[in-house]
Amino acid sequence: MAFKEGFLWGGATAANQCEGAWNVDGRGPALTDVTTGGSVNSPRYVTFLDKDGKPGKIPAHGGVLPEGAKYAVLEDELYPNHDGIDFYHHYKEDIALFAEMGFKTFRMSISWSRLYPNGDELEPNPKGIEFYRNVFTELKKYNIEPLVTIWHFDTPLYLEEHYGGWKNRELISFYERFAKTCFTEFKGLVKYWLTFNEINNTVMFLDLFGGKASDEAYQNAYQHLHHQFVASARAVKIGHEIDSENQIGCMICGITFYPLTSDPKDILANRHTWEQNIFYCGDVQCKGEYGSYAKRLWKEHNVNLEITEQDVKDLKEGTVDIYTFSYYMSTIVTTHKVDEKVGGNFSAGAKNPYLTYSDWGWALDPDGLTYYLEMIYDRYHKPLMVVENGLGAFDKVEEDGSIHDPYRIEYFREHIKAMDTAIENGVDLIGFTPWGCIDLVSAGTGEMRKRYGFIYVDKHDDGTGTMKRSKKDSFAWYKKVIASNGKDID
Repeated sequence: MAFKEGFLWGGATAANQCEGAWNVDGRGPALTDVTTGGSVNSPRYVTFLDKDGKPGKIPAHGGVLPEGAKYAVLEDELYPNHDGIDFYHHYKEDIALFAEMGFKTFRMSISWSRLYPNGDELEPNPKGIEFYRNVFTELKKYNIEPLVTIWHFDTPLYLEEHYGGWKNRELISFYERFAKTCFTEFKGLVKYWLTFNEINNTVMFLDLFGGKASDEAYQNAYQHLHHQFVASARAVKIGHEIDSENQIGCMICGITFYPLTSDPKDILANRHTWEQNIFYCGDVQCKGEYGSYAKRLWKEHNVNLEITEQDVKDLKEGTVDIYTFSYYMSTIVTTHKVDEKVGGNFSAGAKNPYLTYSDWGWALDPDGLTYYLEMIYDRYHKPLMVVENGLGAFDKVEEDGSIHDPYRIEYFREHIKAMDTAIENGVDLIGFTPWGCIDLVSAGTGEMRKRYGFIYVDKHDDGTGTMKRSKKDSFAWYKKVIASNGKDID
C-alpha cells in the first residue's frame, strides 16, 4: 500500500445529524430542525404555519414556502435531527471509541446556531463556545486532530426567514463573523478547516430527478453560490491571518459521471455535467475565478450574477489550501431515452449495467473513486482528502448483541484499494474520513435504519431507543486498517 506515514485515517459526522440538543444551552433552530423524517421512497418535508396559522409542509428539496408562511415545529410530526444520536451528551464516550479504533483525525461540524442562535448577533453564545472547546480538548487528549466543517447545511433558521438565506448578500458578513469566531476561539485546538460542506449541491440538485428547474431557480442558485464563494474566500483569508498553521479546504459533493454511449452528444453532455456539477465550484475555490464555461452555463438559464470588483479580488485572494470531497457513487449521463433507470436517495437516471446498487439506489463503484481522484488532482495540484465515503445499509443486531457487517467491510476494502491506486499513480491524498463512522440520522431520508457506522447506536426511525453504543465487526476491521496504515485490509 502507498499510504504515506502520517496519513489521516478517521471518520466523519455533522452536527445537525448527530449532535441533538437542538434547543439546549441557547442554541437556535436551523432548517433541519423543522425537517421531518422520510424514507427511500418518500421525501422529507419542511413544516410551517401559513399566514392564517394553519399547519402545512413542503418537500425538503425543491419545495417553496407559501407567501406569508413561517417555519414551525408541529406537534404531530417527528423531527429526527432534534435528538440525532445525542453526541452533545455522549461526546466523551464516542471520542473514546474513536480513539480505540486509532483515529488520527475526526471530521465534525460546528452548528452555526449554537454559536449564533439567530445568526446576526454581534457576540457569540458562550455555552456554544464552551461545548466545542470541550470537544476539541477531548480529541486532543487522544491525539486526534479535529477536521472542522464551519457550515454543514445548518444556516440559522432566523437568517432563512428574515433575510431569505444565502440569496441575500448580507449573509456573507454574518458568516464572516461566525468563521472569525471559530478561528479565534479554537486557535491551537483546530488547524484543519472546511468552509462549506458539499457546496455544489445547490446547483447539482436542481435537475437531479429528471425535471427541469426554472430560470429563476437557476438565477437564485447561482447567486446563492456566489455569495458562499465570497464568504468562503474571506474566511480563508481571515483564517490564515489568525493562524498561519491553518489549512483550509473546500468540500465538494464528488460524483463520477460517465457517458452512457459513444454518441458525441453523450460525450459532450457528460463534459458539460462535470463542468456544472463539479468543476464550477472547484475552479472558483481552488483557482480563484470562474471557468470560461461559466458564461455558457449562465447563458443557458438567463442568469445575471451580481458580482462586485471586491468580490473578484476576494475570490482571487482566498483560494483554499486543500481540496476535500465526498464520494459514494457514480452516475450516468445520456441524451437518449432509457428504459432501465435507478431512483433513490439523491440518485436518479440511467442504470449502469456494469455496476451493482445499494438498497438506496447508489451505484457501487470504487473505480469511480480512482477516476475522480486522478481527474481532480491533475486539475488543481492541491492535497486531497476523501472526507465522506461509506455504505448505508440495514444492520441486524444478533441475540448476543453482535453486529456482522461484511458488506460494509467489503465496500471500504475496495475503496481503500481505489485510493491506493490513485496514490501510486501520483495523487497527493492525505486523509480518509468515512462518513457516519458512528450511526447517525441520514441527511437524505432522515432515517436511522440507513446505517453507515462502525459503531451502532440504539436509536430507531420512530425516535425510540436507548442511545447505547456498540461495536460492529467493521470496528475491529477498521482498527486493524489504521494500525497497519492501510496495509492490512483483509
